[in-house]
Amino acid sequence: MFLIYSGRLSLLLCQSSSLCYVCVLYVPLFNKTPVRRLTQQRFVTYGFMPRKSTTDAIFALRILMEKYRDGQRELHCVFVDLEKAYDRVPREELWYCMRKSGVAEKYVTVVQDMYERSRTVVRCAVGQTEEFKVEVGLHQGLALSPFLFSIVMDQLSEEVRQESPWKMMFADDIVICSESREQVEENLERWRFALERRGMKVSRSKTEYMCVNEREGSGTVRLQGEEVKKVQEFKYLGSTVQSNGECGKEVKKRVQAGWNGWRKVSGVLCDRKISARIKGKVYRTVVRPAMLYGLETVSLRKRQESELEVAELKMLRFSLGVTRLDRIRNEYIRGTAHVGGLSDKVRECNVVCIV
Repeated sequence: MFLIYSGRLSLLLCQSSSLCYVCVLYVPLFNKTPVRRLTQQRFVTYGFMPRKSTTDAIFALRILMEKYRDGQRELHCVFVDLEKAYDRVPREELWYCMRKSGVAEKYVTVVQDMYERSRTVVRCAVGQTEEFKVEVGLHQGLALSPFLFSIVMDQLSEEVRQESPWKMMFADDIVICSESREQVEENLERWRFALERRGMKVSRSKTEYMCVNEREGSGTVRLQGEEVKKVQEFKYLGSTVQSNGECGKEVKKRVQAGWNGWRKVSGVLCDRKISARIKGKVYRTVVRPAMLYGLETVSLRKRQESELEVAELKMLRFSLGVTRLDRIRNEYIRGTAHVGGLSDKVRECNVVCIV
């Protein structure tokens, strides 16, 4: 049973709990003005912002690392992760950050009504608990939550952040770069203090340190006396970056991601009753994006392009029910499924990313 808001009362004048519940459900659906107002703010984060994506942050980091490798200079990177970032945002801090960002007071009031008297239960195999209040954190799955989190992070980092690419932030994933280990350690401590004094918490176990063109005895980074884990590779926003500049591991992971996507829809792709054209469309929609994710930021060698091509043709042959023993040319396989060459698609994505 759903309660439909009739529009006879102002959403800013919610008094009853039932009407407030309607506000939680229908403000994101019918009242898009707060979303537009929030997106007009100038945020320094790459996450959930118009014309920004994970690819921009990945590309900027790879270019920075490549320049320092070419110049044979050290680059120190710390990948900061926040513990339960969405669940730790203090409500009073949220109201303060919204007002400081210039959000109109009437929209602050709407958001406050959406979070007022919020309750939840824990459900498990033996039943569920009694209702209890939720007085901290953002609603998971709410359309406004990513923008509210962007406002909070924008304000919390105002005193310590630097320009990209020395600092890049996507939601709760932060990368801090510097030319010296001492400087990146100092910047990490400043970020920790700025975030933790306002209710957030830096994850000690997931925060990692990587050095490009490392010299002997360069040491490691410490956070409040605790040594930060040092790695030679890091999965940043779903794309693996390596300190030596290679991308072989990323290519292998893209191939594995493609096979995982293919297995999920293998019931459709291997069904003989479905036409090759439909199979090709499903493949281009589900499998190929998983294989291509982040590759527009990488310079692939011929061998790595061939590795991707071989994996894709195996998937297409399995989908069409043919093997290499049938001696059917690759061009015919691609033409039947209406799937173009993967190498050409990668080069096309590279051009778009550079432009």
